[in-house]
Formats: sequence, structure tokens, C-alpha cells
Amino acid sequence: MTVHDTVAKVTERIEQRSQQRRERYERLMEQQHADGVHRGELSCGNLAHGFAACGATDKERLKLTNSVNVGIVSSYNDMLSAHQPFKDYPVLIKQAAHAMGSTAQFAGGVPAMCDGVTQGQPGMELSLFSRDVIAMSTAIALSHNMFDAAVYLGICDKIVPGLFIGAARFGHLPAIFIPGGPMPSGLPNKEKARIRQLFAEGKVGRDKLLEAESESYHSPGTCTFYGTANSNQMMIELMGLHLPGASFVNPNTPLRDALTEYATEQAIRNTELSGTYRPFYKQITAKAIVNALVGLLASGGSTNHTMHLIAMAAAAGITLTWDDFHDLSEVVPSLTRIYPNGQADINHFQAAGGTSFLIRTLLDAGLMHEDIDTVFGTTMADYVKEPFLEDGKLVWREGPTASLDEDVLRSCDNPFAPTGGLRVLEGNLGRGVIKVSAIEPDKRFVEAPARIFSDQNQLKAAFDQGELDRDVVVVVRFQGPRANGMPELHKLTPYLGVLQDRGYKVALVTDGRMSGASGKVPAAIHMTPEALDGGPLAKLKDGDIVRLDPDNCELSARVDSDEWASRECHRESVDHYHHGMGRELFVGLRTMVGGAEEGACNFGSFGDIEGESK
Repeated sequence: MTVHDTVAKVTERIEQRSQQRRERYERLMEQQHADGVHRGELSCGNLAHGFAACGATDKERLKLTNSVNVGIVSSYNDMLSAHQPFKDYPVLIKQAAHAMGSTAQFAGGVPAMCDGVTQGQPGMELSLFSRDVIAMSTAIALSHNMFDAAVYLGICDKIVPGLFIGAARFGHLPAIFIPGGPMPSGLPNKEKARIRQLFAEGKVGRDKLLEAESESYHSPGTCTFYGTANSNQMMIELMGLHLPGASFVNPNTPLRDALTEYATEQAIRNTELSGTYRPFYKQITAKAIVNALVGLLASGGSTNHTMHLIAMAAAAGITLTWDDFHDLSEVVPSLTRIYPNGQADINHFQAAGGTSFLIRTLLDAGLMHEDIDTVFGTTMADYVKEPFLEDGKLVWREGPTASLDEDVLRSCDNPFAPTGGLRVLEGNLGRGVIKVSAIEPDKRFVEAPARIFSDQNQLKAAFDQGELDRDVVVVVRFQGPRANGMPELHKLTPYLGVLQDRGYKVALVTDGRMSGASGKVPAAIHMTPEALDGGPLAKLKDGDIVRLDPDNCELSARVDSDEWASRECHRESVDHYHHGMGRELFVGLRTMVGGAEEGACNFGSFGDIEGESK
């Protein structure tokens, strides 16, 4: 298979840029493997503590050095719909391991919070940092050195990136990610958005809004719009860390359970003790990371991954930049219309051909690397297959060779748009990103006076008082990682959407986030350097004309250059963000965190994460 020239060039430059840190990473993983990942390295006292709570059969197996023990790391909790299905997975995993003469232990849980619950609330300011807490929690879970392989149960926004970062630091272990799947379809997304805007205008009450939201988010499983959670699953599958077709099978179904059991069996088969050693660190290369990025762009995935994927790659010794996102976006076509880029949900995408067809058309177009190692024991060529049950047995059949619904999913020969829709913006306001795949072409360019806020809650008051009934660039600053943890500002979407529907040219500019739910209003986000660190957003004044021109990758203040150079940065107290709801516990993370373009990471950003001197 011939790889597209741009994909090949971007991959090559990532490899060259990453060479030294990748070599250090691989040496560390090789040393961890050589030091011993088996229970035979533990003292009798260590080992006795490790299996004290096990049954007699498991104790006997764990005493042996030729028996596989699988560590389970899970984001289970029963408050959040996406994570609730994981409740029964440990039992399935242990049964599958027992059937192969092996064992599995629940190594540890990781926190899982929901941006949908915390949206617009103080708890949202812990959200981005929860990714790094999850990574550290994963490390604690696996630190007991009892395991020959690990399975990772996670699905939503920060959980999968955090688990991935933790898995990368234990990259000498074979690893498989096991998803929970999306909830069945509920209230159509267009109707949900309509009710939200009516509520923002005061035309319906909270009872009507709650009814609509409850009909949308109505059962166990991931939310069905194409936000960060479902983008996670797409990327993990395109890196070969899922079983083929595992991403979007609904929870609590026989097929879902069969995939979980098979994943456990495959994790055991991938261990050194089983004769085929497939550790995480050998699977996740620059090619695998590029596959994830291509899939993200082709499917119009979450802007959160302009930070998460950078941090994930860094944990595996790979340096990814926004320029890589931008250059690949120029050649990767837009192939899906899933809300907020369309009206279909993730279940419709799955029915139209799902990941198997998406992977097939990307491979056929040379936009993905086929030759990566996968947990399935093959290359990506086998990921064009779909899982089915035949007489209760899990099998894979060839997936569709054409889309079953071209309103939802298309081939590279007939895309919705010729590019992926993600742009990197530059100008005298710094650097940021924008996703234009859900924005009508005539709504993308905005040049209007700035209206500046330092807190998202100030916007509602201005909206209610009619201060925003005009062409306007809304600027919400002091929302970066160091200021307040970089919350999502999706709470603003209904108000900005109403202004746009009234015929005004409207845009948002912020050093905060807008999430995978970025929609029809142009939003320049993740602006860096952030305002708290003296970034250019801090120079803006109310009334300054701001030009947002995504088609030409420009974001700038139309201010005389001499005046702009002489302006002092506005200073704002952010102390009110740092207390209550546990936020005071995160002072260390706010202090250490890197910038958005470096992944907003607490583990060295682009520094020496490998722990060896340069």
C-alpha cells in the first residue's frame, strides 16, 4: 500500500523530531522488562500480600511464574452513564482468565468525572487536571508488579487519555483497552439543541429543558453525540488498541460481553509467557499516533485532542505539534456527519458502516498506516472487519465496502469536504485552534468589536441586558490551564447560537476549551500563551476590532502595531477560582502545568518525561 505523500512526510518528521526522546523511552521500557514484570521477582512477603484475598485456586496459580496474571484498571462508577456498564466487567474478565488457566485481579480504580455534569460549575475546573490524576492513579494501580498484562476500562473525556498515559509508562506490559459502548439513541440532537436555545432566550422553563435533556441522556452508555468520549474510542481503535469493531457496540448486550471476554483472552495471548510478546511500547509508534490523528480529522472529532493526543504521544516518547494537526487536516477529507457536525448520532454512524468502513476507505486512500502492530495480532488490514455472534461464538466478518448511508458516512472519493476542518490560527493574539467542520462557510469569517469577559458567568448577564445584540467577538480570557484549569465553556453555546440566529456575525475567542461539542459558532480556542502568563489576549480592550479568518488561519486584533507593542497586559485576580469544591487541592497542578500547545501536561510537557538526562 502506498501512503499519501503528506502522511508519509508528517510521520517522518515526527519520527525525526522525536528520535532522542523515543530512544530514551524505549530504553526505559526495555529496562523495566529486563528488571522483571513477573511475580517471581517479589519476595515471599510481597507476594503473600499480593494474593492474600484470593481464593485457593488463584493463590496456587499466582505462586507459579508460568501463569499469567492480568491487571484490571477501571474507571467504573455508577453515577455516570458511560462508566456504569463497567460494573460487571471484572467478573467477565476473571472468568475468561480462569478459563485459560490464568488469573485476573482488579488492580485499581481511577476517577471518572463528567464534563456534562460539571459544565459551567466549579467542578469543571478540575476536569482537565483529572487526566493527569488518572495517569498517576494508573501508575499506582500497576506499581505492585503483580501483572503480566493489563486491561484498561475507560471511555470518556479525560479517562482514556489518562489511562493511555499511565499505560505508556508501563509500556513493557501488553495492554488492551476495553470500551463500554454508547447508549441507544434518544431525543434527536437537533431537537435537543432547539430546546436549549429556547431556554437560553427564556421561552421555555427548566421543566421542559430537563425533560429534553433526560430524553437525550437516558440509559447506561456513553453520550451519543460525537464529542471527546466517542473521539477517544475512534482514536484507540485506529491505533490498534481495541479489538476490531469494538468501539461502538451498545452496553449490556451479548456481543459487548463477548468482546470483553475475547479481549481478556487476547491480553493473555499477547504476553511473553504465552509465547507472543506484544508490549504497549512496541505497538504505539509515530505511525500509530498518526493513524489516531487521521481518524480524528476524518471524523470531525473533538478539539480536546489537540491537547490530549499531544500529551498521550509525549508519554510514549513522541513529540507531536499543532503543525502536524494542521498539515494532516489539509489532506484528510471530512467523511462523517455526526452531531455536532451533523444531525446523526454515533449509533447511526455505526449502522452506516462504522469504524470498519472508515478504516477501509482511509487505507484505500493511503491516508493511514496499515503496517502497525495491533492487539489483535495483525496489522490494521484486519480492522476493516466487524464482530458478530454466530451460535454464541464471536467471529469477525468482512465489513461493508460502501457506506450504507451517505448522509452520515462517506468514502474518500466522495467526502463531505476535502479537508478535516481543523485549523491552527496565528496572529498578534497568539496561537490557537478552531474546528470549522460544523460551521457554515458564510459564518466562518468574523470581523467585529471585541466584548471582553474574564468569567463565563458574566456573559449571561450581558446577553440578558441586550449588550450583545450586534456583530461581536466574545472574548473570555483567564481561562487557561494555569489560571483555573482550563474549563470547557460549552455553557456559552446556546447564547452565542441565539445571537447568530438573530443574524449577527458572532465568534468566541478564549484561552479556555470548548470541547468535542464545538458547534455552529466559530470558536478560536486554546489560545496560547494564556492571558495569565501575559499572553496577547491580556492586551485586548473592549471595542478593539478582532478579525477571525479561519480559511486563512488568521486571528488578530486590528490595532496599530506601535500601539499594540506599547500596551500593558491587563492583570486579573483569579484567586476566586482556587477555593471550594476541592480546587485548593490542585494548586500544585496549576503551578506545574504546561501550555495548551504542549498538551497542558504536568509531566514535563515537551521536557524530559523519560526521566533520563539528555
